[in-house]
Amino acid sequence: EPIALTSAVMGVHPACVERSAARPIASVLLYDGSCALCNRSVQFVLAWETRHSLRFASLEGAVGRRCLQQFPELDTVDSLIWIDEDSEGRSVKALARSAAAIRIARYMGGAWTLLSICWLVPKPLRDWVYDLIAKHRHNLIGQKQCVVFPPEVKHRIIDGSMD
Repeated sequence: EPIALTSAVMGVHPACVERSAARPIASVLLYDGSCALCNRSVQFVLAWETRHSLRFASLEGAVGRRCLQQFPELDTVDSLIWIDEDSEGRSVKALARSAAAIRIARYMGGAWTLLSICWLVPKPLRDWVYDLIAKHRHNLIGQKQCVVFPPEVKHRIIDGSMD
């Protein structure tokens, strides 16, 4: 099957198959609102992004829970999750762990796109490194740090609806 082959070659999580034939037009980054490393990652993206179109939602919020319902295989994944949506707001693709991190780098543009070469590293190795960092994130960064969103990006923070 072409999608499965592409997913296997690209090292994409099995949940990353498309749910719709519609072309993705919007993206949401789901993050753990109680994780200091995740919150710093969101701040990093906001500081370095070139497109200014990515929306953000916490995994614990209504939008995060609704997205995860569409991808139940990601329910236990402790990771940043990149969600692509179609024109009707349906989640059509999800990337987790290292695949999400690489997609974030590609989204940020500029020199960060060079990190796309990490797709060549086998997924089990990429995810092992990702999981190792995630396992020790509280020791590396600290317990909890709240994201303070600047006023100019507050319209991109979605908590209650996908609008």
